[in-house]
Amino acid sequence: MSYVRDYVAEIVRTDVENMTGVRHDPTRLMRVVQSVARNISTEVNLTSLARDTEEAGDDLQNKTVANYLSSLARLFVVEELHPFSPHLRSRARLRRTPKQHFTDPSIAVAALRTNPNQLLNDLNYLGLLFESLIVHELRVYASLHDAELSHYRDNTGLEIDIVIRTVSGTWIPVEVILGSGDATIDAAAANLLKFVDKVDFDRMGQPANLLVITGTGYSYQREDGVTVLPITSLGP
Repeated sequence: MSYVRDYVAEIVRTDVENMTGVRHDPTRLMRVVQSVARNISTEVNLTSLARDTEEAGDDLQNKTVANYLSSLARLFVVEELHPFSPHLRSRARLRRTPKQHFTDPSIAVAALRTNPNQLLNDLNYLGLLFESLIVHELRVYASLHDAELSHYRDNTGLEIDIVIRTVSGTWIPVEVILGSGDATIDAAAANLLKFVDKVDFDRMGQPANLLVITGTGYSYQREDGVTVLPITSLGP
């Protein structure tokens, strides 16, 4: 992991400045990288990121954070997961905030200087890192099929971690869970079914599959039609 920490240090020290030609404070940029790391796999706006980077006597403005994020995106360090906008039968209002991800989730671990023991003691954050890892893997595989990834959330609180959609209109909603316990899988499957029930199939078509991706376990299809896949089963 030390080499990833060195990579992050080089990004904030020289890479952004070399690319933009604009001098910056590496300490402030590192605070933004760390804020994205703390908020990985979540919907967080510029105001929240700026607030998260506050230090005594040195508050970053939204514009500064936006410029830093833009530079990091151009260097292929961060990559947002944008909202999915399906045709719905209901009047649910869609949330429009993207999720924050690194192109490699190990950058988050390196930026926060955390370690395996700390991650095991914070399973909620470990789950968010796992979700980001799945986004990374699916983006690679989706690119081979001219597909894009997005996420879904509406004003009722219903959220789908990932939606895969090809240019031909084929789409697959995906829920990501770190464990493989029956109760956790049941909850994820119920979420997928609730989401699909809202979609207008006349305009969107039926989903090609409903996926729950887990950290462990084996592949199988449930009686409700939801397919359960461990990360080791993923492929192009």
